[in-house]
Amino acid sequence: MDNLKDLNDALEYIEEHLLEEIDLNQVDRIAGCSSYHFQRMFTYLAQISLHEYIKRRRLSLAAIDCINTNERILDIALKYGYQSNDSFTRAFVGLHGMTPSYLRKHKIHVSSYPKLSFQLTVKGNSVMKVSIVEKGAFNLIGISKRVPIVFNGVNPSIMEMFKSLNMDMIAQLKSINDIEPKGIISASYNFSEGRMNEKGELDHLIGVHSSLDSFESYTVLNVPESTWAVFDVRGPYPETLQNTWARIYSEWFPSNPYESVEGPEIVWNEGVDMSKSDYHSQIWIPIKKTY
Repeated sequence: MDNLKDLNDALEYIEEHLLEEIDLNQVDRIAGCSSYHFQRMFTYLAQISLHEYIKRRRLSLAAIDCINTNERILDIALKYGYQSNDSFTRAFVGLHGMTPSYLRKHKIHVSSYPKLSFQLTVKGNSVMKVSIVEKGAFNLIGISKRVPIVFNGVNPSIMEMFKSLNMDMIAQLKSINDIEPKGIISASYNFSEGRMNEKGELDHLIGVHSSLDSFESYTVLNVPESTWAVFDVRGPYPETLQNTWARIYSEWFPSNPYESVEGPEIVWNEGVDMSKSDYHSQIWIPIKKTY
């Protein structure tokens, strides 16, 4: 299986069907992987959801039509999947910063969102340290919250969660941490950047691995027996961690016979002193073999 070719073939299919309802099941089949994995791969590689990418491509083509044709604005809206002038105009202004009629009248240059293609780039001799781990069922116990997805820099909502943890809470959680890895972890799950959502969100849990089924007023997330890809990360925090996340989806998955499966993506950090130049983290991603 040529993973990158399959991904690019899926993008080509999308491009050829922008003027009609896109069969996302067919997109998944062409990509050669599950819907979940394709959505996760696409989002990390493109830094936007697949739904948002399709929307931007359609609105980019709509802008060209507004300038270069005499079609009615409503006809252009219908052509690109909008059922009314109002919904089309709102989306158009959101991307281009002006209404379709204003663009047509003044013929102002607008930025066009280009068709994407994915390429594998390996830089230098940087090695990714990864282990494939079989792990029995366990629970994640801690505090949880629905938060927006942030690709770069610190996520303010998650930082607020960390700040809400006092020393007593940390001691309580560590007292039930009877499964490796030991220590406080962060877990992201229930991603919403899939088929029907423009703005990505996820559930985020900060807590510990445990065999307990419940604990006081904390959230309990049941994790079934799974195979995990565990990536060892050492370097300045959070830059090295975020760079590794990007490399996992742009380099490791396209080059290996695995795909991600639904489940929590877990980050373990070695301690509270994140200023160390060789700060140690681990990324745990549930996976399955593709062949």
